[in-house]
Amino acid sequence: MFDYIVIGAGSAGCVMAARLAEAHSVLLIEAGRANPAWDFRLHMPAALSEVLTSTRYNWAFETEPEPFLGQRNLYCPRGKVVGGSSSINGMIFVRGHAEDFNRWSEVYGASGWSYEDVLPFFKASETKAGGDPDYRGHTGPLKITNGDTSSPLCQAWLEAGESLGFGRTPDFNGETQEGFGPFDRTVADGLRQSVARAYLSPKNNLGLSGLTILTQAEVQHIAFDGDRAAGVQVLVDGRLKSFQASREIILCAGAIKSPQVLMRSGIGSESALKASGIECLAPRDEVGQNLQDHLEVYVQAACPKPVSLYPSTRGLRKLAVGAQWYLTKRGDGATNHFHTGAFLRSGLDYGYPDLQFHFLPVAMDYDGKDSYRGHGFQVHVGPMKPTSRGSITLNPKDPGLAPKILFNYNATEQDQQVMQRGIELARELINSPPFSELKGKELRPGPVDLPDFVHRFGESAYHPSGTCRMGRDADAVVAPDGVVNGVSGLRVVDASIMPEITNGNLNAVVIMMAEKIAAQILKR
Repeated sequence: MFDYIVIGAGSAGCVMAARLAEAHSVLLIEAGRANPAWDFRLHMPAALSEVLTSTRYNWAFETEPEPFLGQRNLYCPRGKVVGGSSSINGMIFVRGHAEDFNRWSEVYGASGWSYEDVLPFFKASETKAGGDPDYRGHTGPLKITNGDTSSPLCQAWLEAGESLGFGRTPDFNGETQEGFGPFDRTVADGLRQSVARAYLSPKNNLGLSGLTILTQAEVQHIAFDGDRAAGVQVLVDGRLKSFQASREIILCAGAIKSPQVLMRSGIGSESALKASGIECLAPRDEVGQNLQDHLEVYVQAACPKPVSLYPSTRGLRKLAVGAQWYLTKRGDGATNHFHTGAFLRSGLDYGYPDLQFHFLPVAMDYDGKDSYRGHGFQVHVGPMKPTSRGSITLNPKDPGLAPKILFNYNATEQDQQVMQRGIELARELINSPPFSELKGKELRPGPVDLPDFVHRFGESAYHPSGTCRMGRDADAVVAPDGVVNGVSGLRVVDASIMPEITNGNLNAVVIMMAEKIAAQILKR
């Protein structure tokens, strides 16, 4: 018997388990493997495409045919390892805009989640040297750094923003998000700073004597005593095992798996559960609904000067980069290369930026599968506040199989217009004077119809969220403290409880959410 059982050792689960284990006995259950020190792919920042395409540490989900993206099945990687998606992501650390959280509180009824409420927990999670102490933390477990922006291409990007009249910001996670500037990274000392490294490492002295971690153990369902969550059924080495919790069960399996676990446990749409042969314990029609993600495309150009990262991605030079990182934790292998970016407004925004741009000094797909053979660079264009909504539903053939995922990307006219404006802005930037000697031919989109380009090349930024949304209304899946409505002893804490997706990458937000709810449980 444990005080708490945490399901999922990802960005939320590791934080929840580590904080609760300071005062309680905690069982942390992870379907994937441990986070081995020997596998360089999990720790070398530049190897991110290796873990994104591998299935060893990745659920490697795939969507249903997306109706507004040419009926394509899109790739949906999710971490299946201690550390979760923080062990396979692009390591860009973005809190979102302050107004994202004010909207959670004011528009969606998630009281207690305004920017003023969440800022202390962002600060508690991080150590950022040199950051403004009014906004940045200096003693938290997660080490945050900036990349080197001195390369000619990064400098051209920053100067291009100024040439078009946009401002600069020294810190996207500080007082002002809007403008051009350096990205924060979960990279320090040449290593990926996953939540496994930050929160579960003995070096951080978080008081983990009360923590037990069970890996390669997939939770089948949550067991109830009446309407109270009392334990879990777990498949380990082909056998079912049961574990009990005296206080609470905390579900941190992410926006894809958390609604699946709830539905398999009898919490969801009564008619849908009945169709899958599952008895409905608590009818909650919105479980699995409200699915959101960031769609993105790349605007790519060749570079006539040999100043891109291209040589480091090829042949013997690539091997040399790996060897240098292995021996010294320095060089091109020691960073994610997303050093600069921008947050800008489309004109269809809520009064703050709704477009994110990542600048990358090489022309290649995020997963490394399609690379331009030559010097180049690219701008990732992503609308941040999509109005399209999708769903997670159980597989009708077998609820135990991967769920059916439909994001419904690009379904609304507003989303289509914001994306087109983002592409136009990216083109204006790379055709501005600072790129005059660095830009060759445009590789993407090229001379094509922009809506058709998005249909053919739009892809996920890997930020699924919203499928167990929180709120005060009767339809909300969870209350603002993560407690599942209609039952007791059960919370959900991960990106699934976001009522609306935030402005940027989600990892920092999920870590903050876990810090905040853990503090509520511990009454700190």
